[in-house]
Amino acid sequence: MPAKLTLPKLSFQTKPFASALKLALAISVAGAKIAPVAGDAVTLELPNGVVLTDANVAVKYILNAVSFDGSDLSLIQNAVIEKEETTISRLVFQKKPQEALQIAEFYVARYGSKIFSNTEKLGAVDVVYFGSLYETLSDTDLSKYPTLGAWFTLVSKAPVVTKALELVDKQISKAAKKKQAGAGDKKGGAKQTTLAELNPATQKLGKIDFFTAPDPSKKKLPKEGERNILITSALPYVNNIPHLGNIIGSTLSADCYARYCRARGYNTLYICGTDEYGTATETKALEEGVSCQALCDKYNAIHQSVYKWFDLSFDHFGRTTTPKQTQITQDIFHKVHANGFTSQDTMTQLFCERCQRFLADRYVEGVCPSCKYEDARGDQCDACGRLLNATELESPRCKLDGTAPITKDSTHLFLNLDTLQSEIEKFNQRVNTEGKWSQNGVHITQSWLKEGLRPRCITRDLKWGTPVPLEGFESKVFYVWFDACIGYPSITANYTDDWEKWWKNPKDVKLYQFMGKDNVPFHSVIFPGTQIATKEDWTMVHHISTTEYLNYEGGKFSKSRNIGVFGTNAEETGIPPSVWRYYLLSSRPETGDAMFTWNEFITKNNSELLNNLGNFVNRVIKFVIAKYEGGVIPEADLSGESEVALTNDVNALLSQYVESLDNVKIRHGLSLAMAISARGNLYLQESNVSNTLFTENRAKCDAVVNISINLIYLLSALIYPFMPATSESISRQLNAPLRNIPDQFTCDILGGHKLNGAAYLFSRIDEKMEATWKVKYGSSGN
Repeated sequence: MPAKLTLPKLSFQTKPFASALKLALAISVAGAKIAPVAGDAVTLELPNGVVLTDANVAVKYILNAVSFDGSDLSLIQNAVIEKEETTISRLVFQKKPQEALQIAEFYVARYGSKIFSNTEKLGAVDVVYFGSLYETLSDTDLSKYPTLGAWFTLVSKAPVVTKALELVDKQISKAAKKKQAGAGDKKGGAKQTTLAELNPATQKLGKIDFFTAPDPSKKKLPKEGERNILITSALPYVNNIPHLGNIIGSTLSADCYARYCRARGYNTLYICGTDEYGTATETKALEEGVSCQALCDKYNAIHQSVYKWFDLSFDHFGRTTTPKQTQITQDIFHKVHANGFTSQDTMTQLFCERCQRFLADRYVEGVCPSCKYEDARGDQCDACGRLLNATELESPRCKLDGTAPITKDSTHLFLNLDTLQSEIEKFNQRVNTEGKWSQNGVHITQSWLKEGLRPRCITRDLKWGTPVPLEGFESKVFYVWFDACIGYPSITANYTDDWEKWWKNPKDVKLYQFMGKDNVPFHSVIFPGTQIATKEDWTMVHHISTTEYLNYEGGKFSKSRNIGVFGTNAEETGIPPSVWRYYLLSSRPETGDAMFTWNEFITKNNSELLNNLGNFVNRVIKFVIAKYEGGVIPEADLSGESEVALTNDVNALLSQYVESLDNVKIRHGLSLAMAISARGNLYLQESNVSNTLFTENRAKCDAVVNISINLIYLLSALIYPFMPATSESISRQLNAPLRNIPDQFTCDILGGHKLNGAAYLFSRIDEKMEATWKVKYGSSGN
């Protein structure tokens, strides 16, 4: 006889609900065939007749996680589950959610992937904590609990969770659902229509190429004969919280282009993840007094939480501390080494006598020999961008204790870039033109090549890194900039076993890479050189999109001095992600450094978003709702002179928009979308849309309404890469599904189509907030 699950009628925010969710999720994870039967309590009856009434015990039974093998891992798992039962769940039902979440945040941050899943494959600890905290976390600002929030977001996407929630939902009483719905209406005020609530019965649409969002359950692979776009953004270091400059420099810019490609129907894969090996991690772990792995788990979760809030749409966000990274990096090295493109040499390195260790680049600071910047790092000067060896610094000092190091010899492996220079030059000459690289990317690469490439050291005297698989070098690891770029294929390999169909398929795949200007040589010279040295047919970079620096209020971002807006700060302002995305993308430092100022931020919201796009959309939709019964779009004759002129102008701008974004001119593309909105406002002004027009010239009013609604529908597609949430809001108001970006402006919302309602896209920001935010987030003038 199989086990029997008994479930009563359930109500929200009760212990039976949490217990039922735990068991339903455990059954879903195990793939067990246990159909629930109605009863008075949540129980699991075993085949031998024993009835389990404790949900956690039942979860362990279902997942075969009941044994104590005496290992540290087993003890930790059981202790963490016991903490949920004795403390966390009790705090939840005592209405003390903050205390419960603080404890859970501590455990997830402390133990990370040891016992909490960082994939969609769940274990007993995941099931118990998800069941206990599901309702609480669903109604919580996850940015306050970054590690826990990132884990919850990841687990929530698992298909087994969807299945479990569906099972539990069937047991919710009608009275409980009605009560929750009533509470939601009171809490939320005006009802918000979701995309799922679009009403096909009231839609009248032409033949439209609708937008299809990526299905995370289906792995994307290149398709022969289609436009296959592989996108990467520079892997953010895991030792810090990204600030606005970091975000626009790579991840947000890449996200904008990925969303554009998807909305054009291109087969697109966007890959990113945290760069976790190297000295930077060791240094930060020492500062925080934790292990390197614990530090990586913490900051990987923080990064994921920040990017989720900014609406970044990675197909997969991974990390470099994985077995796949080790396997692929070592395999590449073996091939490069076997092909004769490595050499050995003795390096004179800086050695700290007090620390008794060789000082890797990041452990050394000093005066740059070129620009005399006093805090240059041992590998690069942040002031002038010059790449350095630590021994080149003037007045070097150990970053750990401030003492002056001595020099000492150590044998290392080198990548023979000098031998590879001619092939690297040929490659760059071709792709610079074909890929239409940004000028700063071309200039930085050419300066490297013109200076002449030299053998570059690819090993370091560290412990935290990818081990070097060569006799005599067992105590060393690969230099982070040898294996960091290999993180792109290894993260893809963690996404799909068929990763080589993306990364060893230059015939069918174009690679677009986004980064700040300081990362260019590693992507345009060192990584391509490594790929060439393997003598394999790699997908190599087609287009490099680089940014200059975004600075803050006359100075630089500094976490230590509390200056600037960091990823976790943006949400604190109460300004929605769409506004932040718009500001950053419209100010993207493409040809020179840019400066974030609160004054400009407020002005862009109030003058550009609110007065241009927000005004056009809201004015038209509110007019239709007010004047046309039921918000139904009228049939109209669009052959009038002003309607034809509008169509021609919009199509000219639309053609430029597509050309700009195909060539990754992101800032210009956004300005063109806003120009189309401005043209719509001008058309309304020229047409004098008003009550008088509706009464005295109904045919003209019908034409204005019809073509303006269709222009709004076009704008919803054009702004999707930049402000996806705003695009979705427009879609809800129009009662029309998201559409792909077309080649031509056509009127596809037909007469007889019914709108859903009007809602403001943006809110005015009080200019007085400039002073408040300057004080809170610092400025050079303070």
